[in-house]
Amino acid sequence: LVCETLFGRAGGSRSRRLSRSPSRFWGQGTAARVLTGSIAGTGEGAPSSSRVFVVRSDQDIYIQTLRKLFNETHGIFMGLQRSEEELAGKSRKAQLVQVSKNYRSVIRACMEDMHQAAVSTRDPALQGQYSTQVSILSAMELIWNLCEILFVEAAAAGPLLLRLLDWVRLHVCDVDSMVREVLSSESPSKHKLFWNVVDIFVLQGRMDEARHLLSKEASANPTSMNMYKILDDLMKKMPVPSLGNTQTLTELELKWQHWHEECQRYLQDGTFASNPHMESICKILLGDEDAILEKKELMTTWYHFLVTRLLYSHPAVKPLELRFYAQSSMDLFLGGESSPEPLDMILMAAFEFEIHQVIKECSIVLSNWWFVAHLTDLLDHCKLLQSHNLYFGSNMREFLLLEYASGLFSHHSLWQLGVDYFDHCPEYGRVYLELHIERIPLSTEQKALKVLRICEQRQMHEQVRSICKIMAMKALRNNRLGSALSWSIRAKDAAFATLISDRFLKDYCERGCFSDLDLIDNLGPSMLLSDRLTFLGKYREFHRLYGEKRFPEAARLLLTLMTAHIAPCSFWMKLLMDALPLLEQKEVVFSAEQTYELMRCLEDLTAGNPDQQKFQADDKTTKVEMLRLALARNLARVIVKEGTVEGS
Repeated sequence: LVCETLFGRAGGSRSRRLSRSPSRFWGQGTAARVLTGSIAGTGEGAPSSSRVFVVRSDQDIYIQTLRKLFNETHGIFMGLQRSEEELAGKSRKAQLVQVSKNYRSVIRACMEDMHQAAVSTRDPALQGQYSTQVSILSAMELIWNLCEILFVEAAAAGPLLLRLLDWVRLHVCDVDSMVREVLSSESPSKHKLFWNVVDIFVLQGRMDEARHLLSKEASANPTSMNMYKILDDLMKKMPVPSLGNTQTLTELELKWQHWHEECQRYLQDGTFASNPHMESICKILLGDEDAILEKKELMTTWYHFLVTRLLYSHPAVKPLELRFYAQSSMDLFLGGESSPEPLDMILMAAFEFEIHQVIKECSIVLSNWWFVAHLTDLLDHCKLLQSHNLYFGSNMREFLLLEYASGLFSHHSLWQLGVDYFDHCPEYGRVYLELHIERIPLSTEQKALKVLRICEQRQMHEQVRSICKIMAMKALRNNRLGSALSWSIRAKDAAFATLISDRFLKDYCERGCFSDLDLIDNLGPSMLLSDRLTFLGKYREFHRLYGEKRFPEAARLLLTLMTAHIAPCSFWMKLLMDALPLLEQKEVVFSAEQTYELMRCLEDLTAGNPDQQKFQADDKTTKVEMLRLALARNLARVIVKEGTVEGS
């Protein structure tokens, strides 16, 4: 369904093959087939049709051995986005080619790690899983390398063939084990695989290595020395393109034509007629398609055949000519015996310079979005996707990055990488990030702080408040009042801060002491969030002043708390009782005016009780009487003291 949205309806036999038959290169993944409802025909009585979509979850992110791929390529991706100084011309191209090689090096490193894991494990199921992943990573590198040559580097005629030869040599590794087996034998030229190895070297254009092996044949069979020297001379003189500007294409074509005529002459003269192996090699040098196809088992793939065919028939092939040779090479190599697999169709689309088709088919076949997201981003930096905007407002690069990052957010730790990918999606990235970050399970306070920091850095105020409220509620349920208060202050939630402040005051009344003193003592301006929080902070400050025997300051603060009406009514008696020790001090603490205020507060408390008789009969009566007595005695002391001062 995603691919349908992104690329339009899958048309043609190619797309049907991709969705119908799995390739040996790709894992099955987790898939669910969804059958949509019938779609009415256009005309009356026209048959209705149904469509089946394959919806897959991105399971690869849970494979432990692929964590290296996701983590290390994230750094490469970020480095590419940060390169704001867009270099011009060759410098910019060289930079992008290096980025592409960096991506490939990580793929290859992961492939080697996976191979080692497959070798070391004894579990057949795990071994099969690792082997499948090795095949997938190998195919991914194969496709990426070809895209690097054709799209990123955009190799011109001449160097293009050299790049394709390197591409084939890198991805066809069977010859290496064969070479070791042949060279380690007592008589290499007599080994049953000797000529196979020579043929593979020739098919891959590795002339120096082929000549080295042929010299062993000449040493072992002096009768073939003359043929060997001629063939060795032909292989030595074979013109090849140069990476520098040392020769023009015209010069290359002229040299190649003369060399080709010389090879043709020796073949027609029957120089190699007595040695079928050398004669076969000469035919290959001439680009004889039948002779090359006879070595089909050694090449194993049609694209190996394509590059060999170009090497010996069209060494100066131009990029736009590749599509014709690629299609004919695949047809000749498969010969109707088998149908192209998904990997074949992806490579063919690349040779046809159909970038969007490459991305589309990789999206359909691969079991995760990593490959298409990063490849598309790189091609977008190469300015190759600028004209392809999607009908719903985004572009292909952003769409694929959003899908990849969304998959990362389903993982318990990789979600942190997804944040950076969303950051570099200018159109919808922030919206996606806001939606996904709210779904992250805040299992620990450390994780919550990490998520909170991400939101604060991006000024995501709604998400910040939401996270803080969630964590405050969790802390409150666990009776961790200090943590709950801290989170509520961070959320700037006055109502919740009031609720927690009431819990603090209730605990104080029950236990006679405050918990989390460090937090309450250092509330600072945060206490202004709510009246109750202000009262909590100031009430704690009163106790601190009292403990430090700073009685006049403590008395003023206590009176302020009562007259400012920020204390809960249920706490007034507690405040008045706190004033009792100050009233009984040897030195007068409260002035006459302050004493009158305390008296008024006491009368308001007693008068405000709807059940006066019950109040009088309650234990609090004793407290009230004690307070009245202490206030009267303090008032008398104050009057005497103030009168004495005035008289003197």
